[in-house]
Amino acid sequence: MKKILIVEDEELIRMALEDDFRFEGYEVDSASNGRIGFEKAKSPNVDLIILDIMLPEMNGLDVCKSLRMKGVNTPIIMLTAKGQEIDKVLGLEMGADDYVTKPFSPRELQARVKAIFRRTENASGEQGEHIFTSGGLKVDINQYECFKDGEKVSLTHHEFGLLKYLLQNKDRVIDRDELLDEVWGKDIAVGPRTVDTHMANLRKKIEENPSDPKFILSVRGVGYKFIGR
Repeated sequence: MKKILIVEDEELIRMALEDDFRFEGYEVDSASNGRIGFEKAKSPNVDLIILDIMLPEMNGLDVCKSLRMKGVNTPIIMLTAKGQEIDKVLGLEMGADDYVTKPFSPRELQARVKAIFRRTENASGEQGEHIFTSGGLKVDINQYECFKDGEKVSLTHHEFGLLKYLLQNKDRVIDRDELLDEVWGKDIAVGPRTVDTHMANLRKKIEENPSDPKFILSVRGVGYKFIGR
């Protein structure tokens, strides 16, 4: 049974979400402020986090950023206020996997949750060549694991998604729009800057010298390509 953590300070919304997800067969935990939510979200037993941005004690953006910095890669869906476009962009750049704007329909949120679980399951269940090694870098696509010089590298969901797609299209230049569609999804309203931000973070983690990369090369005005052998 998948476990969902709901971090929401508005009691009526939190209770409604708890009931909706329990009815759908999920195990549910919840928190009414960001600090408690952050502590609960660090548990390896949580499969997905629904995280409001406007929270007492610790806002949702800080919770998301802190979790990713600690290597917690659990998928996160942010709940944003209507019209707060900057919050959506910041949330995705800090490592959130999706966002839903308030007011939202329970059906829409359920669909977003199921879509994330499908992507995760598809990624772990793919067949064929799934181990890549080159110059101290080892990536297991099926197990969602990355190692650099024998040490495990903690990647966010989107960072691994970018790396995976680049590996599956080695030596081909991939434009930013394609990366957005394949890694974030066609219905996510973010721009090319989001790709660049995540790619910069990915390079910091897997390249010996991020300013002179040997794996992920930029193609000016187009996008990126992976050239590892």
